[in-house]
Amino acid sequence: MASGFSYSAGQPRCFAYWREFSKCYAGSDTPKQCKAQADDYLECLHHTQETARAKAVKAEFVKKAEHQAKEGRKVADILAEGAITNVGLIQRGSE
Repeated sequence: MASGFSYSAGQPRCFAYWREFSKCYAGSDTPKQCKAQADDYLECLHHTQETARAKAVKAEFVKKAEHQAKEGRKVADILAEGAITNVGLIQRGSE
């Protein structure tokens, strides 16, 4: 990562965040001042917040589908025509 080159000879996708973090860290008195840059860099690497949001959206959608199922529709039919799987945020069979 420190070299700035990826396997395909271009810049890695998170290198810009790494540069921001390293500039901040080099110029700061305490590491706590660079928490925002470190969080941005780690999110770019691991996508933890994005994954958590997608799981929350899916859980709410399933909860709503189960509520609609009590009104007479099948849960599988509701989930099959759902907007979440069609948009591509969550792929079917991934969990």
